[in-house]
Amino acid sequence: MTAIEGLHRAGMPKAGETVLIMGVNGKVGQAAAQIATWQGARVIGVVRRDEPYVGHASSAVEVINSSTTDVPARVKELTGGRGADIVYNTVGDPYYEQGTKSLAIAGRQIFISAVNKIVQFDIFAFYRGRHTYVGVDSLALTCAATGAVLRTLVPGFESGHLKPFPIEPHAVFPLERAKEAYAAVLSSARDRLVFKP
Repeated sequence: MTAIEGLHRAGMPKAGETVLIMGVNGKVGQAAAQIATWQGARVIGVVRRDEPYVGHASSAVEVINSSTTDVPARVKELTGGRGADIVYNTVGDPYYEQGTKSLAIAGRQIFISAVNKIVQFDIFAFYRGRHTYVGVDSLALTCAATGAVLRTLVPGFESGHLKPFPIEPHAVFPLERAKEAYAAVLSSARDRLVFKP
């Protein structure tokens, strides 16, 4: 839900555009990569350690390890100096500066999370770059609004371009272990957690 809402509000990626996803191996990052590649965009993902992209995608996802690589420089190199048309920042302020420096002219950056609330905002770079920033709070959507947004994904699932996340047996919790499941979510568990009565 968060992935598609962010992309809708920023303008869905078009074929040939580049989408840079900060935190590509998280669930929102994986969903955004699926949707962007389904739309024909090129996806570059950012992670904090040496690991490949672990989600489903309709085309290759190039991964940048931010702990060993200058992300904006590598993005510019991969895009012939242009930068990313969309930066999907699933982490927030730890990637704020790198994401901003990676944007193309008239690029859009999507924010869904924050560790620290305050960042150094370079208003000159913002308006000279003609950038657009989009904030997404999917908790603010009603059930009806959520359903309408999710229905836009049906053709992608029907065509096989989009696939649901696998449910691992260790990620299924009875309701009496809800506190344990919630603690796993807060500790950034990568599994899709499910309650079973």
